[in-house]
Amino acid sequence: MKVMTCSRTVSFIVALYSKIRRFFTERRLKNSQRLRLILFKSVSGGMAENEDAAAQEFAPKKKPPSEDEKRKKKIVPGSLMKALVRPGGGDAGPSDGDQIIYHCTIRTLDGVLVESTRSDYGGKGIPIRHVLGKSKMLLGLLEGIPTMLKGEVAMFKMKPQLHYSEDDCPVSAPDGFPKDDELHFEIELIEFFKAKVVTDDLGVVKKVVREGHGWESPREPYEVKAWISAKTVTGKYIMSHTDGEPYFFTFGKSEVPKGLEMAIGTMVREEKAVIYVTSQYLSESPLMPVIEGYDEVHFEVELVHFIQVRDMLGDGRLIKRRIRDGKGDFPMDCPLHDSLLRVHYKGTVLNEKKKVFYDTRVDNDGQPLEFCSGEGLVPEGFEMSVRLMLPGEIALVTCPPDYAYDKFPRPVNVPEGACIEWEIELLGFESPKDWTGLDFKSIMNEAENIRNTGNRLFKEGKYELAKAKYEKVLREFNHVNPQDDEEGKIFADTRNLLHLNVAACLLKLGECRKSIETCNKVLEANPAHVKGLYRRGMAYMTVGDFEEARADFKMMMKVDKSTESDATAALQKLKQKEQEVEKKARKQFKGLFDKKPGEISEAKADVDGDQITSESQKDDEVHGDSDGANSEDSREVPPEARRQGWFSLFWPSGRRFFESLGLNRCTIL
Repeated sequence: MKVMTCSRTVSFIVALYSKIRRFFTERRLKNSQRLRLILFKSVSGGMAENEDAAAQEFAPKKKPPSEDEKRKKKIVPGSLMKALVRPGGGDAGPSDGDQIIYHCTIRTLDGVLVESTRSDYGGKGIPIRHVLGKSKMLLGLLEGIPTMLKGEVAMFKMKPQLHYSEDDCPVSAPDGFPKDDELHFEIELIEFFKAKVVTDDLGVVKKVVREGHGWESPREPYEVKAWISAKTVTGKYIMSHTDGEPYFFTFGKSEVPKGLEMAIGTMVREEKAVIYVTSQYLSESPLMPVIEGYDEVHFEVELVHFIQVRDMLGDGRLIKRRIRDGKGDFPMDCPLHDSLLRVHYKGTVLNEKKKVFYDTRVDNDGQPLEFCSGEGLVPEGFEMSVRLMLPGEIALVTCPPDYAYDKFPRPVNVPEGACIEWEIELLGFESPKDWTGLDFKSIMNEAENIRNTGNRLFKEGKYELAKAKYEKVLREFNHVNPQDDEEGKIFADTRNLLHLNVAACLLKLGECRKSIETCNKVLEANPAHVKGLYRRGMAYMTVGDFEEARADFKMMMKVDKSTESDATAALQKLKQKEQEVEKKARKQFKGLFDKKPGEISEAKADVDGDQITSESQKDDEVHGDSDGANSEDSREVPPEARRQGWFSLFWPSGRRFFESLGLNRCTIL
């Protein structure tokens, strides 16, 4: 009995526990679901708000209203009424950017004629020409004409505030015009079309009749061939070049009226256009010797062809004329970068005989000339021209002596100082090797080959070309990532060497300050770099920073005893330079202190000019610069020199100089 009671009790407790557990489990699930639902709604709401905010943020911003749109807001119902007199044709009317040509007759409500463009009503018979969105127009016409079709005639009844009585009306009323009256404007829309506005004042406008091809347009000093005819606004022919040969002219030489040339400068090959030119853009030219009496001329132009002519130097001495077009797009498909070029050429001496001195097809067994650009292997003018050619192009190049053979090994049959004409055909070219995908060893081999080419150019005195080679490798090095310490050391050493080579070129070119900056790139990473110290010291000495130069030369000996002989020689040269500068300063200042204050100022001005000249000359002598160039940087005055006064411009040891003259600070004061 007791066993049964105990068993029942246990069963009851287990059942009760199960019910309680089930109750709390269900309750926990309900709370969890309710919590998840609340969280979902909250996040969804937040996301929706964020999406709305993002949509507002990234929605295209509305353009601010134009002046014409602001004016149209003044129009009130009933102030502009339209009556159709004659229907037009087409599906749409003119819009912004269209040129509209129309006749206009204005009458009072009683039918009294006020003014008209028609000759039947006393006008000149010349229709009005406007560009919607560009021209200054009466508000009523600005709103009404876009509702018309081509050929349509309509009558607009306008309140005064929609014509000349509008506040701030951009169009001035003619004398005696009844601008305070309600008027009828009879409009005949003759034509409208998309216009190319050439000048902002609408003095030159172009209508494209037939699209051309290509993207290049003629410009100065291109040679142009075009069919051209000219009419008055009434359709009367003024002149025509539509038979025989197209009219030939050189762009920029005033051989056609100014406005016509401006519009042709927007055309491409085989384009056909009508060009509207007003009187202020009509200039006398061989095409139209007489321009008086024409308020406006309409030119019909078909651009047949133009020859690309390039003034390579900007002074008319080195001229490249394209005789035959090449393949590809200019200039993207030109060998602008250093490439392997294949060309045929014929060279002619431009003298009375015009003798051909070399022809690859004759003198080279028909084989083309192959050369790598950027290595000084052909005359400079030749390479400059070929770099702007397309494959298959033939060009005629006229070259002055200094860009031909005066600075290049001259053929035997070319006299000194001769101008040259080359007829060049670019057969093709191979672009430089892409370093992408090369392993480190291959990259360093390519870099070494280019650096060796730069070294050769440097020895030949072609410092600009040499510098370009070194800088090319440095640019490529920006994308090289050494994989271990050994590669990192090789890479860093080569890069430092290239920087110092660039610094040497800059020093030879007279750009001493830039040379110092380039040396600093090496010395910032390795202050004990001997070659960097030496090169920077030479640059400091060239610009007259003697103390800085001395410090670099002494540092050389401190970090590397084996450089003592080079450093000593450099210090000796530095000492000579200082003595020469001081000697010249002493000579120029001789007797200066016997002068009056005003005379001292004049002497000081003279000394400034003479000293800079003598410094520059001496720099060339010391460093043997073949080009004799001195940068403006070499004449800059350091801030500390400005603080010390103008005496410090001429010698580094002012106290020693005064003492040698038997003067001291008290004596000067």
